[in-house]
Amino acid sequence: MAPHAVTANGYEGEDDDHTPSTATNEPGIAKSSAKGKQAKFPRPPKFEDKHEEREYLKGRLAAAFRIFGKYGFDEGVAGHITIRDPVEPDTFWVNPFGLAFSLINKSDLIRVSEEGEVIEGGAYRLLNTAAFMIHSAIHQARPDVMAAAHSHSLYARSFCTLGRLLDTITQDSCAFHNDHVVYESFNGIVLAAEEGHNIARCLGGKKAALLQNHGLLTVGRTVEEAVFWFISAEKCAHAQLMADAAAGGRGGQTIKIDEEDAQFTYNAIGTPSAGYFSAKPLFDVIAKETGEDYLQ
Repeated sequence: MAPHAVTANGYEGEDDDHTPSTATNEPGIAKSSAKGKQAKFPRPPKFEDKHEEREYLKGRLAAAFRIFGKYGFDEGVAGHITIRDPVEPDTFWVNPFGLAFSLINKSDLIRVSEEGEVIEGGAYRLLNTAAFMIHSAIHQARPDVMAAAHSHSLYARSFCTLGRLLDTITQDSCAFHNDHVVYESFNGIVLAAEEGHNIARCLGGKKAALLQNHGLLTVGRTVEEAVFWFISAEKCAHAQLMADAAAGGRGGQTIKIDEEDAQFTYNAIGTPSAGYFSAKPLFDVIAKETGEDYLQ
Protein backbone atom coordinates (compact mmCIF):
# COMPACT_ATOMS: atom_id res chain seq x y z
CA MET A 1 0.00 0.00 0.00
CA ALA A 2 1.38 3.44 -0.94
CA PRO A 3 1.84 5.97 1.90
CA HIS A 4 -0.27 9.07 2.30
CA ALA A 5 1.36 12.47 2.32
CA VAL A 6 0.88 13.84 5.83
CA THR A 7 2.20 16.47 8.19
CA ALA A 8 3.45 15.94 11.71
CA ASN A 9 -0.08 15.94 13.06
CA GLY A 10 -1.20 13.40 10.47
CA TYR A 11 -2.92 15.62 7.94
CA GLU A 12 -2.41 18.45 5.52
CA GLY A 13 -4.89 21.30 5.20
CA GLU A 14 -7.25 22.27 2.40
CA ASP A 15 -6.04 24.00 -0.78
CA ASP A 16 -5.53 27.74 -0.31
CA ASP A 17 -8.03 28.55 -3.06
CA HIS A 18 -10.68 26.36 -1.44
CA THR A 19 -10.39 27.36 2.20
CA PRO A 20 -13.65 26.37 3.94
CA SER A 21 -15.91 29.22 5.09
CA THR A 22 -16.46 29.95 8.72
CA ALA A 23 -19.71 28.60 10.09
CA THR A 24 -21.58 31.90 9.84
CA ASN A 25 -24.98 30.20 9.81
CA GLU A 26 -24.24 27.85 12.73
CA PRO A 27 -25.80 29.33 15.89
CA GLY A 28 -23.55 29.25 18.92
CA ILE A 29 -20.28 28.78 17.03
CA ALA A 30 -18.03 31.83 17.04
CA LYS A 31 -16.20 32.74 13.84
CA SER A 32 -12.89 32.49 15.68
CA SER A 33 -13.45 28.81 16.42
CA ALA A 34 -15.33 27.81 13.30
CA LYS A 35 -12.29 27.41 11.07
CA GLY A 36 -10.67 25.04 13.54
CA LYS A 37 -13.73 22.82 13.35
CA GLN A 38 -13.41 22.35 9.57
CA ALA A 39 -11.99 19.05 8.37
CA LYS A 40 -8.36 18.85 7.29
CA PHE A 41 -8.02 16.21 4.65
CA PRO A 42 -5.16 13.86 3.77
CA ARG A 43 -3.45 14.68 0.49
CA PRO A 44 -2.30 12.35 -2.30
CA PRO A 45 1.28 11.08 -1.97
CA LYS A 46 4.00 13.10 -3.67
CA PHE A 47 6.82 11.60 -5.68
CA GLU A 48 10.23 12.92 -6.65
CA ASP A 49 10.54 10.19 -9.30
CA LYS A 50 7.92 10.72 -12.04
CA HIS A 51 8.29 7.13 -13.27
CA GLU A 52 7.51 5.87 -9.77
CA GLU A 53 4.50 8.20 -9.72
CA ARG A 54 3.37 6.78 -13.08
CA GLU A 55 3.32 3.24 -11.70
CA TYR A 56 1.41 4.34 -8.62
CA LEU A 57 -1.19 6.23 -10.67
CA LYS A 58 -1.67 3.29 -13.04
CA GLY A 59 -2.47 1.14 -10.02
CA ARG A 60 -5.02 3.68 -8.79
CA LEU A 61 -6.58 3.85 -12.25
CA ALA A 62 -6.91 0.08 -12.37
CA ALA A 63 -8.56 0.19 -8.95
CA ALA A 64 -10.94 2.87 -10.25
CA PHE A 65 -12.12 0.53 -13.00
CA ARG A 66 -12.70 -2.24 -10.46
CA ILE A 67 -14.83 0.20 -8.44
CA PHE A 68 -16.86 1.12 -11.54
CA GLY A 69 -17.35 -2.57 -12.29
CA LYS A 70 -18.51 -3.21 -8.73
CA TYR A 71 -21.07 -0.38 -8.98
CA GLY A 72 -22.41 -1.66 -12.29
CA PHE A 73 -21.23 1.31 -14.33
CA ASP A 74 -20.23 -0.91 -17.21
CA GLU A 75 -22.58 -1.12 -20.19
CA GLY A 76 -21.15 -3.55 -22.68
CA VAL A 77 -17.99 -1.90 -24.00
CA ALA A 78 -19.04 1.69 -23.14
CA GLY A 79 -17.34 3.87 -20.55
CA HIS A 80 -13.82 5.06 -19.84
CA ILE A 81 -11.62 6.65 -17.19
CA THR A 82 -8.36 8.41 -18.01
CA ILE A 83 -5.42 9.72 -16.03
CA ARG A 84 -2.79 12.16 -17.27
CA ASP A 85 0.69 10.67 -17.49
CA PRO A 86 3.07 12.44 -15.06
CA VAL A 87 6.15 11.68 -17.19
CA GLU A 88 4.71 12.95 -20.48
CA PRO A 89 1.72 15.11 -19.47
CA ASP A 90 0.47 15.48 -23.05
CA THR A 91 -0.42 11.77 -23.00
CA PHE A 92 -2.90 9.83 -20.87
CA TRP A 93 -3.65 6.29 -19.71
CA VAL A 94 -7.00 4.68 -20.50
CA ASN A 95 -8.70 1.30 -20.56
CA PRO A 96 -8.39 -0.79 -23.73
CA PHE A 97 -11.67 -0.94 -25.67
CA GLY A 98 -13.70 -4.04 -24.90
CA LEU A 99 -12.04 -5.21 -21.68
CA ALA A 100 -14.44 -5.60 -18.75
CA PHE A 101 -13.95 -3.05 -15.97
CA SER A 102 -13.96 -5.81 -13.35
CA LEU A 103 -11.03 -7.58 -15.02
CA ILE A 104 -8.74 -4.64 -15.69
CA ASN A 105 -5.20 -4.82 -14.30
CA LYS A 106 -2.52 -2.14 -14.27
CA SER A 107 -0.66 -3.97 -17.02
CA ASP A 108 -3.72 -3.81 -19.31
CA LEU A 109 -3.85 -0.01 -19.46
CA ILE A 110 -2.74 1.78 -22.63
CA ARG A 111 -1.05 5.17 -23.01
CA VAL A 112 -2.40 7.43 -25.74
CA SER A 113 -1.11 10.65 -27.31
CA GLU A 114 -3.20 13.76 -27.98
CA GLU A 115 -3.37 12.62 -31.61
CA GLY A 116 -4.85 9.22 -30.69
CA GLU A 117 -1.71 7.13 -31.14
CA VAL A 118 -1.38 4.18 -28.75
CA ILE A 119 2.18 4.57 -27.46
CA GLU A 120 2.48 1.67 -25.05
CA GLY A 121 0.54 -0.61 -22.78
CA GLY A 122 -0.94 -4.06 -22.52
CA ALA A 123 -1.09 -6.68 -25.22
CA TYR A 124 -4.67 -5.68 -26.09
CA ARG A 125 -4.32 -2.15 -27.46
CA LEU A 126 -7.65 -1.35 -29.09
CA LEU A 127 -8.60 2.30 -28.44
CA ASN A 128 -12.17 3.49 -27.97
CA THR A 129 -12.49 6.42 -30.39
CA ALA A 130 -15.13 8.14 -28.26
CA ALA A 131 -12.86 7.85 -25.22
CA PHE A 132 -10.04 9.50 -27.12
CA MET A 133 -12.18 12.30 -28.57
CA ILE A 134 -13.75 13.29 -25.23
CA HIS A 135 -10.81 12.79 -22.90
CA SER A 136 -8.12 14.19 -25.17
CA ALA A 137 -10.09 17.44 -25.56
CA ILE A 138 -10.63 17.73 -21.80
CA HIS A 139 -7.03 17.01 -20.88
CA GLN A 140 -5.85 19.61 -23.41
CA ALA A 141 -8.37 22.24 -22.26
CA ARG A 142 -7.92 21.67 -18.51
CA PRO A 143 -4.30 21.49 -17.32
CA ASP A 144 -5.64 21.15 -13.77
CA VAL A 145 -7.47 17.92 -14.62
CA MET A 146 -5.48 14.77 -13.91
CA ALA A 147 -8.38 12.37 -14.39
CA ALA A 148 -11.73 12.19 -16.15
CA ALA A 149 -14.48 9.58 -15.90
CA HIS A 150 -17.42 8.86 -18.20
CA SER A 151 -19.92 6.03 -18.27
CA HIS A 152 -23.57 5.30 -18.97
CA SER A 153 -24.69 4.68 -15.40
CA LEU A 154 -28.41 4.03 -15.03
CA TYR A 155 -29.69 6.97 -12.97
CA ALA A 156 -27.41 9.63 -14.44
CA ARG A 157 -28.31 8.68 -17.99
CA SER A 158 -31.98 8.69 -17.01
CA PHE A 159 -31.61 12.14 -15.50
CA CYS A 160 -29.69 13.31 -18.58
CA THR A 161 -32.85 12.90 -20.66
CA LEU A 162 -34.37 15.86 -18.79
CA GLY A 163 -31.92 18.51 -20.02
CA ARG A 164 -31.62 20.15 -16.61
CA LEU A 165 -29.12 20.65 -13.81
CA LEU A 166 -29.27 18.79 -10.53
CA ASP A 167 -31.30 20.65 -7.93
CA THR A 168 -29.59 21.42 -4.63
CA ILE A 169 -31.99 19.41 -2.49
CA THR A 170 -29.67 17.31 -0.30
CA GLN A 171 -26.41 17.82 1.55
CA ASP A 172 -24.64 15.60 -0.99
CA SER A 173 -25.94 17.60 -3.95
CA CYS A 174 -24.33 20.72 -2.46
CA ALA A 175 -20.99 19.37 -3.73
CA PHE A 176 -22.26 20.13 -7.25
CA HIS A 177 -23.83 23.50 -6.45
CA ASN A 178 -22.83 25.92 -9.23
CA ASP A 179 -20.18 23.37 -10.24
CA HIS A 180 -21.73 21.30 -13.03
CA VAL A 181 -23.20 21.90 -16.47
CA VAL A 182 -25.62 20.40 -18.98
CA TYR A 183 -24.23 19.70 -22.44
CA GLU A 184 -27.36 20.32 -24.49
CA SER A 185 -26.52 18.32 -27.57
CA PHE A 186 -26.54 14.74 -28.75
CA ASN A 187 -25.02 13.89 -32.08
CA GLY A 188 -24.65 10.16 -31.65
CA ILE A 189 -21.46 8.40 -30.57
CA VAL A 190 -18.62 10.90 -30.17
CA LEU A 191 -16.42 10.08 -33.16
CA ALA A 192 -15.39 13.60 -34.21
CA ALA A 193 -12.79 15.86 -32.59
CA GLU A 194 -15.15 18.84 -32.82
CA GLU A 195 -17.71 17.16 -30.57
CA GLY A 196 -15.04 16.41 -27.96
CA HIS A 197 -13.89 20.03 -27.99
CA ASN A 198 -17.51 21.21 -27.70
CA ILE A 199 -17.96 19.08 -24.59
CA ALA A 200 -14.73 20.42 -23.11
CA ARG A 201 -15.81 24.02 -23.78
CA CYS A 202 -19.18 23.41 -22.17
CA LEU A 203 -17.55 21.81 -19.12
CA GLY A 204 -15.38 24.90 -18.65
CA GLY A 205 -13.92 24.92 -15.16
CA LYS A 206 -16.63 22.74 -13.59
CA LYS A 207 -16.28 19.28 -12.06
CA ALA A 208 -19.15 17.52 -13.88
CA ALA A 209 -21.20 17.57 -17.05
CA LEU A 210 -24.58 15.98 -17.70
CA LEU A 211 -24.35 14.96 -21.35
CA GLN A 212 -27.91 15.23 -22.65
CA ASN A 213 -29.39 11.90 -23.80
CA HIS A 214 -26.01 10.30 -23.09
CA GLY A 215 -24.53 10.05 -19.60
CA LEU A 216 -22.32 11.59 -16.93
CA LEU A 217 -18.80 13.01 -17.11
CA THR A 218 -16.71 14.01 -14.09
CA VAL A 219 -13.16 15.32 -13.69
CA GLY A 220 -10.69 15.82 -10.88
CA ARG A 221 -7.17 16.67 -9.83
CA THR A 222 -6.86 13.01 -8.85
CA VAL A 223 -8.46 9.83 -10.13
CA GLU A 224 -9.94 9.37 -6.66
CA GLU A 225 -11.70 12.72 -6.90
CA ALA A 226 -13.08 12.04 -10.40
CA VAL A 227 -14.38 8.63 -9.27
CA PHE A 228 -16.05 9.99 -6.15
CA TRP A 229 -17.77 12.84 -8.01
CA PHE A 230 -19.09 10.30 -10.52
CA ILE A 231 -20.51 7.99 -7.88
CA SER A 232 -21.93 10.89 -5.86
CA ALA A 233 -23.53 12.56 -8.91
CA GLU A 234 -25.06 9.22 -9.91
CA LYS A 235 -26.61 8.91 -6.44
CA CYS A 236 -27.76 12.54 -6.50
CA ALA A 237 -29.50 11.89 -9.82
CA HIS A 238 -31.14 8.80 -8.32
CA ALA A 239 -32.27 10.73 -5.25
CA GLN A 240 -33.71 13.56 -7.33
CA LEU A 241 -35.58 11.23 -9.66
CA MET A 242 -37.24 9.62 -6.63
CA ALA A 243 -37.83 12.90 -4.80
CA ASP A 244 -39.35 14.59 -7.87
CA ALA A 245 -41.62 11.60 -8.42
CA ALA A 246 -42.73 11.58 -4.78
CA ALA A 247 -43.31 15.34 -4.71
CA GLY A 248 -45.15 15.27 -8.04
CA GLY A 249 -47.39 12.47 -6.81
CA ARG A 250 -48.49 14.73 -3.96
CA GLY A 251 -48.93 17.75 -6.20
CA GLY A 252 -45.95 19.57 -4.76
CA GLN A 253 -42.25 20.26 -5.29
CA THR A 254 -39.05 19.39 -3.48
CA ILE A 255 -37.62 21.88 -1.00
CA LYS A 256 -34.43 23.52 -2.31
CA ILE A 257 -31.48 24.46 -0.09
CA ASP A 258 -30.95 28.22 -0.06
CA GLU A 259 -27.90 29.81 -1.70
CA GLU A 260 -26.01 30.69 1.48
CA ASP A 261 -26.38 27.26 3.05
CA ALA A 262 -25.63 25.52 -0.25
CA GLN A 263 -22.42 27.51 -0.77
CA PHE A 264 -21.31 27.00 2.82
CA THR A 265 -21.81 23.24 2.46
CA TYR A 266 -20.07 23.23 -0.93
CA ASN A 267 -17.02 24.85 0.65
CA ALA A 268 -16.82 21.93 3.08
CA ILE A 269 -17.62 18.93 0.84
CA GLY A 270 -17.23 20.09 -2.76
CA THR A 271 -13.51 20.85 -2.92
CA PRO A 272 -10.83 18.73 -4.65
CA SER A 273 -9.36 17.63 -1.32
CA ALA A 274 -12.79 16.66 0.00
CA GLY A 275 -13.41 14.63 -3.16
CA TYR A 276 -10.09 12.84 -2.81
CA PHE A 277 -10.65 12.01 0.87
CA SER A 278 -14.27 10.94 0.29
CA ALA A 279 -13.05 8.34 -2.20
CA LYS A 280 -10.61 6.77 0.24
CA PRO A 281 -13.10 4.20 1.64
CA LEU A 282 -14.02 3.09 -1.90
CA PHE A 283 -10.39 2.40 -2.77
CA ASP A 284 -9.68 0.78 0.60
CA VAL A 285 -12.60 -1.62 0.20
CA ILE A 286 -11.78 -2.59 -3.40
CA ALA A 287 -8.18 -3.27 -2.34
CA LYS A 288 -9.42 -5.56 0.45
CA GLU A 289 -12.01 -7.35 -1.67
CA THR A 290 -9.66 -8.04 -4.58
CA GLY A 291 -6.43 -8.57 -2.70
CA GLU A 292 -5.10 -5.78 -4.94
CA ASP A 293 -4.82 -8.22 -7.82
CA TYR A 294 -5.43 -5.26 -10.18
CA LEU A 295 -1.81 -4.24 -9.50
CA GLN A 296 -0.64 -7.04 -11.79
